[in-house]
Amino acid sequence: MSHTSIFENRRERFYDWMAREGISLVMFEDTEGRRDPALRWFSGQPADALLFLSVDRRALLIPWDINLAKQYAQADALIPYSEFDRQANTALQGAAAKLKIPLGSKIEIPALTAYPAFLRYVGDMMDFDIICRDQGAGAAVEKLRAVKDDEEIKLLRTAAAITNDLIDLVEQKVRSGKIKTEFDAARLLETEARKRGCEGMGFETLAAGPDRSFSIHAFPAYTRAEFGGPGLSILDFGVKYQGYTTDVTLTFVREPVRAQEKMLILTEKAYTLALDLAKPGAEAREIAAVVDLFFTLSKKHMPHGLGHGIGLEAHEAPAIRNRKDNHWILEPGMVFTLEPGLYDPVHGGCRLENDILITAEGTEVLTKGRIIRL
Repeated sequence: MSHTSIFENRRERFYDWMAREGISLVMFEDTEGRRDPALRWFSGQPADALLFLSVDRRALLIPWDINLAKQYAQADALIPYSEFDRQANTALQGAAAKLKIPLGSKIEIPALTAYPAFLRYVGDMMDFDIICRDQGAGAAVEKLRAVKDDEEIKLLRTAAAITNDLIDLVEQKVRSGKIKTEFDAARLLETEARKRGCEGMGFETLAAGPDRSFSIHAFPAYTRAEFGGPGLSILDFGVKYQGYTTDVTLTFVREPVRAQEKMLILTEKAYTLALDLAKPGAEAREIAAVVDLFFTLSKKHMPHGLGHGIGLEAHEAPAIRNRKDNHWILEPGMVFTLEPGLYDPVHGGCRLENDILITAEGTEVLTKGRIIRL
C-alpha cells in the first residue's frame, strides 16, 4: 500500500465519524505547546502545521514549512501558513472558505484550545457553529489510533528490533566495564540509535544508578553517577523510528541484598502474571487490578500504572491502569507497555518493561527488556 493510501484510509475512517456527528469541518493543530500527533497520523507531516478535514472527504494542510510538507505530507491541498499571517483563527476562516463549508455548519476546533482563543474563533466566525469539547474529535481519533494498522505495526516492529540491538549492546558494555556512569549509558543509546536510522530517542533516557534508582523517574534524567555498581540500576529508554517510539526498562543488578532480591522476584512474577492476562477481550483495568493485588498481598505497593499505549507518542491509549475511568478493552492491533516496578528509598528500585502487541491469537512481546544480573 502506498503512503498516500495509508493516510487516505485513516482519514476515511474519521470522515465517517464526522458524518455521524454532523460536523462539517475539524481542525487539528500541532504547534509548540499544543502538540497533537493526530496531524502526523492523518497526513505524514512531522510537525508544526494545521490540518483541516471536511466531511466531504478533503484534507487541507497549512504548514509552517511548505518545503518540508512537500517532502513528507499527503493531503489534497497545501497552503503555507504565512498566507494567513501565521494566525490560527485567520487560517480557520481561510480553510472554511477554501473548502466551501456551508454557513451555519458545525466546525470543531481542538479540545485544548484556551477559552479566550475559543471566544476569538466564535467572534470571527459568527456564521458558523464553532464547537470545542472534551469528548469530541480528539477522543474519536484517540480510539482510532489505539488500534494500529499494518503499517504502524511494521514500523513498531522495526523500532523494537533496533531497541533489542541496543539492549544487547548496553548489557555488553556494562558487563565489560565500558559503561561506568549514567551519562555513559545515555550517550551510547543516543549515538547508536541515530546510527541505526532513528529520528532520536522517543523520550529523554532515564538512567539511574544504585544511589538514584529509588525514584520512578530519576531527576535529573541522568548524571555522571555510577551505573551498574552494587545494588539496583534502572535504564528506561525508547527509540523513535519514523515517528514511532518504543519504551523499555532494564534493571541491572549487582550483589543484591535480601530485600533487593525480594523486590526483583516480585517484579518478575508480576510481569509474568500481567502478560498471561493480556489477551483479546481482556479489560485493561482488571489486569492492572490483579497486579496491584499481587503486590498488596506481598506487602508491597507499585506507585504507578501497570502500562500505557505507545505509538506516535511514548504515552497514549490504551491505558493499562487500575482506575475507575479506565474502560479500555484489549483488541488485536493494540500496542502497549507492561512495566511493573517497586521502589525503596534505601534499597533502590527495579522495573521490568516491555512493549506488547495484541494479536488475534494472544500477545507478541516485541521487545526484550529484562532484569540483568551482573
